[in-house]
Amino acid sequence: MAKCSVCGKGVTFGHNVSHSVRRTNRAWKPNIRKVKAVVDGTPKTVSVCSRCLRSGKITRAI
Repeated sequence: MAKCSVCGKGVTFGHNVSHSVRRTNRAWKPNIRKVKAVVDGTPKTVSVCSRCLRSGKITRAI
């Protein structure tokens, strides 16, 4: 599932719009990484977006 376990960021839907203004469906997917992080004192594998990783919202496990 493409959803961040920290901030809840997920897939957003919209349209591709061509030059002749015909619309087709498209999706914007978040940059999700599976990382080993410390959750409640124990290391777990969680799905986290790259923005949460960069901003230090989780602590990585070694």
